[in-house]
Amino acid sequence: MHNLPVVSDIRARFPEAVIDWVAEESFAALPRLHPAVRRVLPVALRRWRGSLWSPETWRQTWREMVDFKQRLQEQDYDLVLDTQGLVKSALIARLASGRSAGNAAETVREPLAARFYDTTYTIPQNQHAVERYRWLAAAALDYSPDLPLDYGIAATPLVAPWLRPQPYALLLTATSGAAKLWPERDWLALGAALHARGLSCVLPAGSVEERERAQRLAAGMALAVAAPALTLDAMAQLIAGAAIVVGVDTGLTHLAAALNRPVVALFCSTDPVQTGVYATTNAVNLGNIGAPPSADKVIAAMQALQQ
Repeated sequence: MHNLPVVSDIRARFPEAVIDWVAEESFAALPRLHPAVRRVLPVALRRWRGSLWSPETWRQTWREMVDFKQRLQEQDYDLVLDTQGLVKSALIARLASGRSAGNAAETVREPLAARFYDTTYTIPQNQHAVERYRWLAAAALDYSPDLPLDYGIAATPLVAPWLRPQPYALLLTATSGAAKLWPERDWLALGAALHARGLSCVLPAGSVEERERAQRLAAGMALAVAAPALTLDAMAQLIAGAAIVVGVDTGLTHLAAALNRPVVALFCSTDPVQTGVYATTNAVNLGNIGAPPSADKVIAAMQALQQ
């Protein structure tokens, strides 16, 4: 999500640029939303780690790895840019055909990664991730990083029989770790406040546990619905149609900001200063490490965004 403006910047400076993107297979649909991305190369590092040494799956895994390397090297690139700054992403950048670039050892997330780049740049780490990535691309391609923020993506609102025919708020209650969850009693208080403002609540979820939580919360909110399982493309459409989005620290909350929806992002165990939702308008980050925001603060922020 934080890299989408990089694509917009490059295309703005170099209108004829051809841009490919390597992404984990489970997130490959996200960069495909950007019209300036020619090709997405899915990589399955997370899945491969668990199956490479399994007697039942190692042959298939090795074939997939070889196929990925071949696709990665089909194109001779003028620049291979690694903004993630991890050893695994630096190795992929090194495998590709072209000059590789990334952060210098003193500013990269994993210092060893800098050894794999042909060129490194010292980008200050005290800025938001979106700005750091944009500055890195500007340094590597020698242009001024003074372009307006543009995530470059759009989605048409979702049309589905299970959606109520009234404006809705999208509540993103699920996240990767228990420490990032917002208390259920606060979600219920927020749901009541949204209902009072004429909004129904839609609660999507992924895993069985997340779906059980979404159904439990929806049952305690007037006119709320727990959404069925959705693809990432459909989730983008669901977000695009929302009157407001309130979500915990998860990629979908960032996607809502990228789609220019009013967003209240809730942080309970992470610091939003460098990795919170990032937008010029319509986005509010609340809470911090060990300091989840109260329901009253979230309701007040939601009401301010809707004025």
